[in-house]
Amino acid sequence: MTSPEGVSPDIWHVHGERVIYDNEWVTVGLADISQPSGERFEHHTVTLPAAAMTVVLDDDGRNVLLSWRHRFVPNLWNWELPGGLLDDGESPAETAAREVEEETGYRPRTVEHLVTFEPMAGTVRSAHHVFLARGAERVADPTELNEGTFRWVPLADVPNLIATGKVGNSGALVGLLHVLALSGPAASSR
Repeated sequence: MTSPEGVSPDIWHVHGERVIYDNEWVTVGLADISQPSGERFEHHTVTLPAAAMTVVLDDDGRNVLLSWRHRFVPNLWNWELPGGLLDDGESPAETAAREVEEETGYRPRTVEHLVTFEPMAGTVRSAHHVFLARGAERVADPTELNEGTFRWVPLADVPNLIATGKVGNSGALVGLLHVLALSGPAASSR
């Protein structure tokens, strides 16, 4: 990727990288890098599998499907979007649709890509693909039973949930804020 016009392309050069730990969930490495200043040293890297998550709006676009769940690593209760890791050979959009159905029992009517981002770009590689589903049809009971309790939450309540720390997951924050920005000021007054 090129730098914006007028911005110096100060690049950190990677001279090599070696794996020091690897399993299906996480790879930890040591990279031999040099900074734009010329300083050279080893820097840890962490690679996690890519993930996809979906902001699912109801047919009227007034409610969003969220899960209230506990995350044991940060010991955090929060509202999250349906989502999960990409399976081998699966596109991010396929993962997004599959995860919505498995976790919620709803099948999205549409799935459109919103944004792809890196949640911790300084040390972690883990592409997060965020999608928007406009409308969903209940087709079955959820098959993933450890994903929390899903509820239709008024989109107008989301800014307060974020402000009070009840949305702590980066994918949920990015997706919900993106949808609120697309919705404009009317989203908070519904």
